[in-house]
Amino acid sequence: MSGTNRPKLGKYAPPGPLRRGPVIVLVEPQLGENIGAAARAMLNCGITELRLVNPRDGWPNPAAYVLASKADPVLDAVSVFKSTAEAVADLHRVYATTARHRDMMKEVVTPREAARRMRAEEAGGHRVGILFGRERTGLDNEDVALAHIGITVPLNPGFSSLNLAQAVLLLGYEWFTANDDTPPSRMETVRGGFATQEELQGLFGHLTSELDESGFFHNVEAKRGTILRNLRSVLQRVPLASQEVHTFRGMLKAIAQGRPRRAPYSQRHKKPPAD
Repeated sequence: MSGTNRPKLGKYAPPGPLRRGPVIVLVEPQLGENIGAAARAMLNCGITELRLVNPRDGWPNPAAYVLASKADPVLDAVSVFKSTAEAVADLHRVYATTARHRDMMKEVVTPREAARRMRAEEAGGHRVGILFGRERTGLDNEDVALAHIGITVPLNPGFSSLNLAQAVLLLGYEWFTANDDTPPSRMETVRGGFATQEELQGLFGHLTSELDESGFFHNVEAKRGTILRNLRSVLQRVPLASQEVHTFRGMLKAIAQGRPRRAPYSQRHKKPPAD
């Protein structure tokens, strides 16, 4: 069967020009649920071409659609092959996932390095693919021998086995982020955006007034200036949204309702008139 099927993704297509990404080849997968979960992981990462080599329970498999969680277009376009050699015949570069040493001379890279190389190879017009083995036993040596490069995930040496879909997601994520320009940090704001300096100073003035009139500084008058300076620093340090400032001022008003009012600080500390 041909390996050139392309899914009709519709609203699930990744933004920007659609690229297939690396071909995901599952060699003799056993459970349809694992195939579906792998398809979901693929579409999470904008990878769309899935090939199966002798799936144990045949294809199509209704169980795969249960775990695909709307990644049905990837499953609808699956190509099935009788051998691993046939599944990779049209690819220029093949990577094989493996968690154990093989008695053969082959370069082994991390998922991150593999993603970097695959991106460069795709940019050069080459088709690349990743082999994933059976759930219980992984890839045979004969399968690994068909690959140019091995991929090993650096995990706990005492427990490095991954579920099939986990492995697909891990490799897919590294491939996706290798060309992603998402900033490492961003601040999401509510409607209205960040508060202006005028709004922040208004909140600070309101807070200062309520602290004065509540008697907060009664026993710490000497530290009043330091406390207010620190409060101002807090308000400047924490990015507040305009709506949050209005909420805080509303809270201050509500707390102050019905409370005995003291004379303003400036009046309580007036210097007596000179004789």
